[in-house]
Amino acid sequence: MSYTATTTGYTAVLDKRVLRITLTNPKRKNAIDYATMLGLGDTIRAASADPAVRVIVLTGEGGDFCTGADLSVSGDSIDEDTADQTMVAANAMVKSIVDAPIPVIARVRGAAAGIGVALALAADLTYASEEAYLLLAFINIGIMPDGGAAAMVAAAAGRPLAAEMALLGNRLPVTEAVQHALITGVYPEAELDAKVEAAADKIAHGPRRALELTKRALNTATLAPLDAVLAAERKGQVELLQQPDFAEGVAAMLGKRKAVFGE
Repeated sequence: MSYTATTTGYTAVLDKRVLRITLTNPKRKNAIDYATMLGLGDTIRAASADPAVRVIVLTGEGGDFCTGADLSVSGDSIDEDTADQTMVAANAMVKSIVDAPIPVIARVRGAAAGIGVALALAADLTYASEEAYLLLAFINIGIMPDGGAAAMVAAAAGRPLAAEMALLGNRLPVTEAVQHALITGVYPEAELDAKVEAAADKIAHGPRRALELTKRALNTATLAPLDAVLAAERKGQVELLQQPDFAEGVAAMLGKRKAVFGE
């Protein structure tokens, strides 16, 4: 199967057992729309079933990893069916990473915000450049964390930090995130790619079945509540996406992105 593909939201290229998936919406800081969520999930599930693929590297084009859902396409409001479809796609995308029998490595530069945090933390290994940060910005626009992000923060760093990130909506520099064991490592910009490539190459030549069973055991130990959390997020977020607070929050964010992302 060939994974060399280009879509409107990402590219996927298989090279020497490593599938490199790159989000390609740098003008929107790699925000992802509904079609991209569906495509990413499908691509990762297909790769997981292919013995030619031994590891996935997920990253973003340009200076940022992913700033979450592309709210510029949401309009003033979201009806219940659209909200539910979006949540189903988002949850399936994140679950495709967690459930993949092959390791996933996230290479993070710049902003990982919104569901971008979930993508980064769902990976088995998360390497970031020193200037990167995590931001659960949902509360700033009247909604709640989704993609299981809060559960992943709590699993790694505990409830207090998860509550602070989710309830206050402040950015967390990766230099602090690594101290809380949220990510694997932080490196100078010039060293990040070499670190990611070294890890990907080692995994690509490792014992696939042993890696699969090891990943499964680690996720069983740390992410057992994830399905229940995703279900609760889906129900709550569908309600919140239809509220006036969300419409007002999106309008304010699109008009003043600096206030949310610190651009």
